[in-house]
Amino acid sequence: MALLEIENLRKAFRTPDGRIAPVVEVPRFCLDAGDQVALSGPSGTGKTTFLNLIAGILAADSGRITLDGHELNAMSEADRDRLRAGSIGYIFQTFNLLQGFTCLENVLLGMSFGPGADRDRARSLLERVGLGDRLDYHPRQLSTGQQQRVAVARALANRPKLVLADEPTGNLDPANAAQALALIRELCTEEGSALLLVSHDPTVLSAFPRRESLSALNQASRKGIAP
Repeated sequence: MALLEIENLRKAFRTPDGRIAPVVEVPRFCLDAGDQVALSGPSGTGKTTFLNLIAGILAADSGRITLDGHELNAMSEADRDRLRAGSIGYIFQTFNLLQGFTCLENVLLGMSFGPGADRDRARSLLERVGLGDRLDYHPRQLSTGQQQRVAVARALANRPKLVLADEPTGNLDPANAAQALALIRELCTEEGSALLLVSHDPTVLSAFPRRESLSALNQASRKGIAP
């Protein structure tokens, strides 16, 4: 059974002039345990919305999302929150680190929403991403690349079955972007986590054997074609 199964997923938003604008219309999408998939598409095509639907942050208008045997649409918001905390790691484009907390505390706080804080694992992950000497630093004391590595450690802290990465290299220079991408993929492989990464960067996309286009998935839906 696939780790992630999506069928006839639809999400639309109301525009300022009152129109209903479809953003996500995906007839079918599957991801197996341990898979690593890159999802492409220019800005404004709904990539972040798609990830947020999978994470249960947004509720779909219609369709079905099944993650590890749990159908998100049939769950309460609280149950979706618990599933996300235990089964999903999310690397945000802007990292979303808490500025008032240290690197170690940021990872520990992420763990507290899942099975519980594990200081030894948090330290080990930060050492693994090259920040063993920055445990007590605050985000503002780190470079952009270092902040991104804290976000990666936090996303993997609860041993998620699925990692969602939203343009994780978008704020990095080419050298740091290549290092960050390699690190994300290596850690997901080591932890046995599937990875769904969205990007519009051809260099990032070319690193993945399996690449999907959200625009193509949406277009297939509008044409009534199963991809």
